[in-house]
Amino acid sequence: MTRAVPEPTYRRFVAGVGTLSLRPFDLDTDVEVLHSWVTQPYARYWGLLDASVDDVRAEYLRIASTAHHRAFLGEHDGRAAFLMERYAPASDAVGQVYDVAPGDVGMHVLVGPPVARIGGFTGAVFETIMDSLFSDPLVDRVVVEPDVRNAKIQALNARMGFRKHSIVTLPDKQAWLSFCTRDQYGDALRMNEAG
Repeated sequence: MTRAVPEPTYRRFVAGVGTLSLRPFDLDTDVEVLHSWVTQPYARYWGLLDASVDDVRAEYLRIASTAHHRAFLGEHDGRAAFLMERYAPASDAVGQVYDVAPGDVGMHVLVGPPVARIGGFTGAVFETIMDSLFSDPLVDRVVVEPDVRNAKIQALNARMGFRKHSIVTLPDKQAWLSFCTRDQYGDALRMNEAG
């Protein structure tokens, strides 16, 4: 018997890409695929390159046990394709390095290795995540803290409207604390569409 996975909490169709959706991360069905992603060199900033499947399970069990941090598996046309974590900055280490405002939500994203290259895929994933976060009327601003060495995600953040605030010291890294308001995201989308 196949175990049912949670239903998507957010779904959108992107022309030329397909259907992208987010659903709660399922410890029983998703750990092995996530392990296969976080142990690849491109995912080095997740800090799990040498992790075992049990290590990844323990980390996501820890996340699931909190009331302030949630993981979501992103699917592309029903296939696992990316991970999004949503967290409350006030309950996270990042909340110790800036003044958390009401309406702030923290976000982490990891795109899995592609089965086939699709132009614009990563941008569409990022837009899906941002759209899902801003679909919550209580969210006013998205907070990210990528490693200062991770130039790829910093460029993608900038393209989506994030503005760098400051370099901060977190327990596991030096990070670029960056923010994106609902308006900044909307402006970035319009600029991206204009080319």
